[in-house]
Amino acid sequence: MLFFKPTSQALPALLRALLLLGSLAGPAAAQLVAPGGATAISGSAAAAAGASNSPSAGAGLPALPGMAPANLPAGLFGTNPNAAQAPPGAPVLTTALPPLGSNQFGSFVQETTGQTLPLYGYNLFGNSSFPAVSDGPVPANYLIGPGDEINLRIWGAIDLAVNLAVDRHGQITVPRAGPLTVAGVRSDQLEARLKTHIARVFKNFELNATLGRLRSIQVFVVGQARKPGVFTTSSMSTLISVLFESGGPAATGSMRQIRLVRGGKTESTLDLYKFIHSGDTSSDVRLLPGDVIVIPPAGSRVALLGALDNPAIYELSQKEEPLSAVLAYSGGLQVLTTSHRSRVERINTGQDKAPRSIEERTLNATGLAAAVRDGDVITLLAISPEFSNAVTLRGNVANPLRYAYRPGLRISDLIPDTSALVQADYYSRKNIMVQYEPGKEVTGKEVTGKEVTGKEVTGKKVAGDKAIDSARNLLDQINWDYASIERLNANEVSTTLIPFNLAKAVKNKDPLHDLLLQSGDVVTVFGIKELPVPMEKRTQFVRLGGELMVPGQYQIQPGDTLPTLIARAGGLSKNAFVYGTVFTRESTRVQQQENLDKSIRRLETEINAQIASNLQNVTDSEKGSAVGAQIAGQKILLDRLKSFKASGRISLELDPSSKQVPELSLEDGDQINVPPRPSFVGVFGEVMAETSFIHNPSATVSSYLDKAGLTRDADTDNIMLVRADGSVEGSSHRAGWFGLGGATVAGKKLNPGDTIFVPGVIDRRSAYTQFIQGAKDWTTLLYQFGLGAAALKTLRN
Repeated sequence: MLFFKPTSQALPALLRALLLLGSLAGPAAAQLVAPGGATAISGSAAAAAGASNSPSAGAGLPALPGMAPANLPAGLFGTNPNAAQAPPGAPVLTTALPPLGSNQFGSFVQETTGQTLPLYGYNLFGNSSFPAVSDGPVPANYLIGPGDEINLRIWGAIDLAVNLAVDRHGQITVPRAGPLTVAGVRSDQLEARLKTHIARVFKNFELNATLGRLRSIQVFVVGQARKPGVFTTSSMSTLISVLFESGGPAATGSMRQIRLVRGGKTESTLDLYKFIHSGDTSSDVRLLPGDVIVIPPAGSRVALLGALDNPAIYELSQKEEPLSAVLAYSGGLQVLTTSHRSRVERINTGQDKAPRSIEERTLNATGLAAAVRDGDVITLLAISPEFSNAVTLRGNVANPLRYAYRPGLRISDLIPDTSALVQADYYSRKNIMVQYEPGKEVTGKEVTGKEVTGKEVTGKKVAGDKAIDSARNLLDQINWDYASIERLNANEVSTTLIPFNLAKAVKNKDPLHDLLLQSGDVVTVFGIKELPVPMEKRTQFVRLGGELMVPGQYQIQPGDTLPTLIARAGGLSKNAFVYGTVFTRESTRVQQQENLDKSIRRLETEINAQIASNLQNVTDSEKGSAVGAQIAGQKILLDRLKSFKASGRISLELDPSSKQVPELSLEDGDQINVPPRPSFVGVFGEVMAETSFIHNPSATVSSYLDKAGLTRDADTDNIMLVRADGSVEGSSHRAGWFGLGGATVAGKKLNPGDTIFVPGVIDRRSAYTQFIQGAKDWTTLLYQFGLGAAALKTLRN
């Protein structure tokens, strides 16, 4: 067997021979492609189309009539992903681009640096499609050839509209004027040529000649291409356009030495870096039939990474190039790149032992002119983030910034007064803050004899409980007792923390705290959120609502109690029902909710254990149905209990006739609501008529129950009286409705706003009962969890 290595001159002849030998594949393997389109031959390629659209022999690669091109070796030719639109019924082969692949130098760089760098310029091709050049305007220097279509329009002495195809001899036949050779004629000279030819027969006419569908040509893309193959493309295609159609070079292919071979000679060498960097298309020539695009293996490559915008692997146009040339393609030196030092890791191919070395270079004129070569890994270092003459102010301040340092600079120069600590967004939010003026109501009317001071927060943007949080957020409270200076000790490479009293430095200019600063210092002002301070030093708010002269949000001072705050709010109104005052505290709510959650979890465990026990004791379907109903009821109970939310209410335990609130210390977030005096008493539960009755000072629980009527399921041993002050009273033992004196609630008198709840008889063996008994009784349950009559209604319903 004879083996040989084909040269560039022998390549067209070799391909022609392969195609002729492939005629054994027969027409069944043929692929038809429209003129002006582009496709690549994969396996069996275009047959019949070649007979009508291919150029004349000698100009490229012909397809002989009745003979199909060869089944080419697998992997030699690919398919074109951008085949042009073909006539109806003509098959067009399109496939996605294969992956770019990898190369050894890219893998080496990844192992060396831990970074996966892209190959510069290869993303130009990507997976995006590039349409065949067939529908754009025809340039003036386009040479007409076999397969082109000419649209001829004549008017005047003769009226003619005809589309003429250039035959394989390069001629067209004009009706009544005969044949005319147009092959090799420039498109801008076509009209003159036709006019001269037709003028021999006709006079007094005008004509218009344009090119219609253009001929197709076949070109080859070989070498280290991403998608090598035979491409049938438009006769207007150029070297660059076919590279896009073929997907460009593979990861192992060159971007800088792409050659166009025509007739065995190199017609043009394309450097895609010039095209990408500056749009240089001087080497982009129009293709002719039979042209071969050769993508050689990539040349010398270097890796460029570090402080630059485009870290990548770059190909050199020669074996060595100055560093400045490579930096030009990466965008040049950046302002954040230090010019004092860079690092070059080099492979010394002449050394068998330890072939790698490191060089340090300064990026001055000499360093930029120094050569880099194949295998170099160049790292550009970033500038230091250090400031040469700055101090930094940060934290709870109006303008956290870096300030220019000067000798003698002190804390008070950075923070001249307290206004420098008021953050900018305070002023945009302060429209919801209203300072209440002493002696004035909200409406502006005089309040005689009242001494009222404090802050009232109003505004439509904030409602209910959110007003307190909004008011608190307006004042990002400063920790006046502690601030700090961070100072770098460059000799010991350590940081020193210098604390100082912010109030004494800013307000008093105390030299012991108004410290001298040094360049590089960082001054931090803290808020009480970062460093909590004692309660008396915090800004605290309490909400007053209901029957007060001036309800609102008030800032409390150390030592403030509920009576003193109500006095500052103008006192109580004449309709205030002090006994029913609702006092809620966040810390109490949290504790109540924790207790409630624990009890619910315990109940859930007991219910699950009881379910398992009951299911084991089921012996027939009737008992099974009863157990199922019981389980369903317990699950419903559990779900209702889980919906309860503790209120945080604290019962003030006042006398029903009291007009004064107790001396109770206040906390941040407390909420006090004084309701108007009610005139009704509520009765619900297992009664015939759940309703409210007008309060009768002499009536007892028994009297109201007689009016409402008890059902036969009423549990008279567990009747509860929910007082308006939040306290709950019930039977102290199981002696029954008519127990010993004082043991039941039947004979107790009611106050306005009180509620009577009559529970139903429950299964004493259920986990429900165990839960209640575990909490001693309902009164304990409601009191511990801060629930109330609403919770009882939810549980019952």
